[in-house]
Amino acid sequence: MSLALAPHILVVDDDTRLRMLLARYLGEQGFVVATAKNAEDARGKLKSLAFDLMVLDVMMPGESGFELTRALRSSDTNTRPLPILLLTAKGETEDRIEGLEAGADDYLMKPFEPRELLLRINAILRRAPKPKAGAKILLRLGAWTYDPERNELKSADEIVALTGMEAGLMQALAANPGQVINREALAERSAAGQAINDRTIDVQVTRLRRKIEADAKNPRYLVTVRGEGYSLRPDAE
Repeated sequence: MSLALAPHILVVDDDTRLRMLLARYLGEQGFVVATAKNAEDARGKLKSLAFDLMVLDVMMPGESGFELTRALRSSDTNTRPLPILLLTAKGETEDRIEGLEAGADDYLMKPFEPRELLLRINAILRRAPKPKAGAKILLRLGAWTYDPERNELKSADEIVALTGMEAGLMQALAANPGQVINREALAERSAAGQAINDRTIDVQVTRLRRKIEADAKNPRYLVTVRGEGYSLRPDAE
């Protein structure tokens, strides 16, 4: 599964061990995985990154999975709402009904077999509405054009060679042009779950600037927002 096509999944669970196990397992199945320890953490990730599906624990301190699902559905104005798979130890019929009425796409009881989780995720993704065919969305960065679908950066007669991490950074930043994405979110998205630190992200951003900026020391397109992170700001059409 290529980086450009791999579904991006957000795993939300207050159980650190289970959260990490799910991230590792889903990463091994070809998904790009980010994690959050509670609803508040999940909201922050949802603001900075685009996801194809969320695996959400119900029983968490503070805002529960039911409450977060209802809140997201009530505020969702997208034509392609984020699919949600709820995980819970509560197996009563009333609980399953509550989860589905809240807006979840599926409901899986703990403990569960990882294979069943994978099957349910794939089933949800197959059912999810696909973007309508039409003109490609291209981001213009001065002399360069970035194609998010192909994860390709090029000018009229030259394709820029990007490393795997640089391609991941471009994909993460281009998913939310104009928005600020923090280093933690960039690390999770560009490294597909590998452990990298803030310094690594800074170095990769510097390398990427040298490829897309006329003056890498005074960037116009890939800008630093002090104390917050980075933002990709393409030319207006």
